[in-house]
Amino acid sequence: MRRDIVEEEILTLGIESSCDETSAAVLRGGRTILSNVISTQIPIHQKFGGVVPEIASRKHIVNIMPVIDEAVRQAGVKLEDIDQVAVTYGPGLVGALLVGVSAAKALAFALDKPLIGVNHLEGHIFANFLAEPELEPPFMALVVSGGHTALVDVQGYDRFHMMGQTRDDAAGEAFDKIARVMGLPYPGGPRIDALAKEGNPLAIDFPRALEEKGNYEFSFSGLKSAVLNYINSEKMKGHELQKADIAASFQHSVVEVLVEKAFDAVRTAGRDTLVLAGGVAANSGLEARLRERAAETGVRFFYPNRILCTDNAAMIACRGYYQAKHGDVSDLYLNAVPGLGLEEK
Repeated sequence: MRRDIVEEEILTLGIESSCDETSAAVLRGGRTILSNVISTQIPIHQKFGGVVPEIASRKHIVNIMPVIDEAVRQAGVKLEDIDQVAVTYGPGLVGALLVGVSAAKALAFALDKPLIGVNHLEGHIFANFLAEPELEPPFMALVVSGGHTALVDVQGYDRFHMMGQTRDDAAGEAFDKIARVMGLPYPGGPRIDALAKEGNPLAIDFPRALEEKGNYEFSFSGLKSAVLNYINSEKMKGHELQKADIAASFQHSVVEVLVEKAFDAVRTAGRDTLVLAGGVAANSGLEARLRERAAETGVRFFYPNRILCTDNAAMIACRGYYQAKHGDVSDLYLNAVPGLGLEEK
């Protein structure tokens, strides 16, 4: 990083390739997005009902450099103007991650710039800094994605305390599984959300696990099994599935558990702000319920817009910027870590 420029002018190139989006972004300072290019593979994977890792990796190889070039072009800068390179190194699909990590290492080496390995889940939390310029720690973060569900007390830009996380299935994984069984196209989460608006959330009493106060861990495997058993039972009885009611009741069970635990954690940690992060943050039912509870309790509530909720490189660049400020940079031996967790700092 050049020492002759102020922090607000630092240009960070972010690279994201953890699953089925190839993305690159350029940020000025920590929060000004100059570009955020996303190439999605959803149409390719829809025919398979989910992401095929080998296909995803091959598409990343094809897309990675054109996406980076486009991000730099849209930002109105040159590649040699970049001050640091941030890249997702986990968690995610190992082949997909390796494409982004390899590209980032090559660029950092060729440009002689710092390389910053970013935890994808931390990136989702930091997307809120891009959406809310005035947001500052401390605050509580509810992280809800396809592979993770967690409550994180963000005490500083580089200080996190894990309040609790899922013991088994993540909320997003449960959404996708139920959608697949109901015959809804991939990606399933948005389809369940849309269908739930047409149904009765109290039509079916699905179970909720670990509801006791002070328990900030999550479990959705039992709920997923209960919904699958209900669907199979209805089919065996020859009943027509009321898909809207199933979707609404399932989503209601997930949302109420997330909301209750989130606001319990806010009270316990003594925070006045809650942020929502991760791909499932785009769920309208969850966002509406959190906003409603926040208004009732006087808690400030923030969440990113839809583009920043899903996988994108702007959030990776943002997290990388604040890591670099704390001297948390990587060397060229950085490798992909597909099972990387969200750890305390």
